[in-house]
Amino acid sequence: MSTQKSTRQQAGTVDENALRLDAEKAEQIVEALNGDLANAYVLYHQLHKHHWNVEGAEFLEVHVFLQEVYEDVEAAADELAERLQAIGGVPHAGMTTLADEATVEPEDEDVYDVRTSLASDLEMMGDIIESYREHVALADGLGDYATSQTLREQLETLEEHAHHIEHYLEDDSLVVESATN
Repeated sequence: MSTQKSTRQQAGTVDENALRLDAEKAEQIVEALNGDLANAYVLYHQLHKHHWNVEGAEFLEVHVFLQEVYEDVEAAADELAERLQAIGGVPHAGMTTLADEATVEPEDEDVYDVRTSLASDLEMMGDIIESYREHVALADGLGDYATSQTLREQLETLEEHAHHIEHYLEDDSLVVESATN
């Protein structure tokens, strides 16, 4: 077993790719996707935190829902990283780099009530949704339709989860007022 260490590709660089995406175009898309990747991991960790800490009458339903969402976010992150690599980039992988490159602000370490936690998740998802829309347009404009399609599919899933959180946050309830007194 060799103990010699060799770097195959330096972080922050974009190599030629078999997909024949021009290097200048690939650089722009790699930068955008690395931002999306960083945001995905921030969202993943926040959702996981809320999954662990959810309490109350809706515990099980929200606990299971948040697990579904963070698993979807993790799968999306993996897909982004693989696409980055396919177009010649190096996906962000270190925790410090991911935190530094994210455009969304993670929640602090405190534990909050379910409504506050979900509102925080919805706010972060909204920011990521806006970023995805910009990056879909960027990829389309640069002729990278496969990346655009990947982002569209992830956007649709994220929008669906955001819509469900919006429903959780509504005031409407089947509980009659007398039951809460």
